[in-house]
Amino acid sequence: MQTDQALYGIIGNPLKHSLSPVMHNAAFKELGVDAVYQLFPLQENELETFFKELHQDTCPIFGLNVTVPYKEKAVQYLDNLSPLVEKLGVTNTIVINKQRKLIGYNTDAPGFLAHLAELDFQTAGKNIVILGAGGSARAILITLCLIPERPASIRIYNRTSSRLDTMLKDIQNRIDISIVEPAISIDDLNIEDADLLINTTSVGLDVDDPCLVDESLLHPRLLVYDLIYNPRETPLLTLAKKQGAEIANGLGMLYYQGVLSFQHWAGIELDEKTKMIMKNSLEEALEGESNHE
Repeated sequence: MQTDQALYGIIGNPLKHSLSPVMHNAAFKELGVDAVYQLFPLQENELETFFKELHQDTCPIFGLNVTVPYKEKAVQYLDNLSPLVEKLGVTNTIVINKQRKLIGYNTDAPGFLAHLAELDFQTAGKNIVILGAGGSARAILITLCLIPERPASIRIYNRTSSRLDTMLKDIQNRIDISIVEPAISIDDLNIEDADLLINTTSVGLDVDDPCLVDESLLHPRLLVYDLIYNPRETPLLTLAKKQGAEIANGLGMLYYQGVLSFQHWAGIELDEKTKMIMKNSLEEALEGESNHE
């Protein structure tokens, strides 16, 4: 992989829905940086070789994001972890320094909290429901348990119960998760009493996907947050809106985590103008995709 440009990008599979290149390339252009951000779709059997090549002096890659399904797997290939990644066990941002050492950060968790703050949702004392047990669910769950504004309860469900059990056993060795209760079935989530429902699964990426939650359980006192942002409105969000619930997709979280990722790579605080350009580029790209459907 020979190029004079510095490369940044995102590893994961699938990546066709990702708008990260739009946001980061807009920032590079605004700041006059000779770099490009691209997609690195990888199969699991390609991970080890890819990470080995990152250590080579000739490698032009200096920063990466990590998405589904490699947020946990990537940690084992890193040389240093931020304190947050040590706690979470998942990374979504990698800095490759001048010595070609790989340093893992997590900007998902603070990005999610920043978007909740923008939505004016207070987590303290609330009842929260999480769908999924992947890297994003793990980061959000642990963060909600650690923050001073702790929820009253967190109920979590995953279609594969063994994966959820494994995740919770690992987390309880790291932090206090006494407010967390796994649900054996989706009907045991008590969504009727919930203040916030978070979908971290990939169900909804395809507009023909079923809704995981029965429409009758959704209610006007609920904020329904779907980490999926493309499509802008998943079947879950459509049904929630119909039931009078407040809804939010993951575009805000993508934006906030993206700003933090960029700042880790650049080692600088981004100015407000550049942040706004990143935000607008996401909105325009998503609007453009919606118009082509």
